[in-house]
Amino acid sequence: MNSREPGVGSNDFSSSPSLAFSSVPDWGEPLTEQELEAIDAIEATFLSASTPSASSAIKEQDSSAQDDQASKRPCRRLPSSMLDLFTPFPLSPCKADVKMRYPAIKFGGRISYTRTSVEVEKAARELLRSLEAKRGESDLVAVGFDIEWKPTFRKGVPPGKAAVMQLCADIGQCYVMHIFHSGIPPSLRLLLQDSTLVKVGVGIDNDCVKVFKDYNVSVLGVGDLSCLANQKLGGEPRNWSLKALTEMLVSKELPKPNKIRLGNWEVKSLSKQQLQYAATDAFASWQLHQVLKELADTDNSLRNETSEEVKAAVPPRVSYP
Repeated sequence: MNSREPGVGSNDFSSSPSLAFSSVPDWGEPLTEQELEAIDAIEATFLSASTPSASSAIKEQDSSAQDDQASKRPCRRLPSSMLDLFTPFPLSPCKADVKMRYPAIKFGGRISYTRTSVEVEKAARELLRSLEAKRGESDLVAVGFDIEWKPTFRKGVPPGKAAVMQLCADIGQCYVMHIFHSGIPPSLRLLLQDSTLVKVGVGIDNDCVKVFKDYNVSVLGVGDLSCLANQKLGGEPRNWSLKALTEMLVSKELPKPNKIRLGNWEVKSLSKQQLQYAATDAFASWQLHQVLKELADTDNSLRNETSEEVKAAVPPRVSYP
């Protein structure tokens, strides 16, 4: 577009001073006492600096005449932008509740995305082999676990079934399985029902109940990170969110854009943004577990209670040594 909007990157109005002044807010309105005092102070400062030898007697003689003239002359209100340059202003106090923004946490490894039954079965077998190899390295093998589903915003309409399951056990690879299309094939079922492989996450009990209701598969051997955080961090027990724990333990911000979080997880193929979101959630759960398990218990009596509904779907969660 070749035309330019008036006043944007243009000096077209420079030839018309009246136009420039008419665009200034409050121009032409009477001056207030505060504005007059500010102008007088500026003039006095200028005069004292430019004519330091001026006689005080002459100033006294002229002052009364100037006052009479000032009362008769028409006054114009200065624009607020000009007045602000001369009027003092208090310093704004620092706000104690200003929240520091942390860098975003992001999974930087390989995201293995599968959506057919054959693909998910193959990925689950691969993950099982990897977890078996880790048993010799640690007494407790943990897997970051999370699910996503399509929400509903209509009263009386239930949410969609669990559509995506994400699993992460290290910094190198995260598995995002589109179970809405694939279902839960045998190897994935075996992994979920192995109580020696600890699935960790925040609010994981509710996720396990949903998987059980939607697919009739129990998720065994679960560890709730909110419970573990209360056990390790002490103080008044809190209902931790994954986002809050991420900020507390690793000083990172967990992005939760509603456009993705509340989006359609039942689509034919997930977008790159959905894949990154899902993988990062599972990775964050695994990473926070790695941090928490290294901390000493502050109160071994702190344990998160499990609802009767959850107990019917999954066994008691893992007790951390």
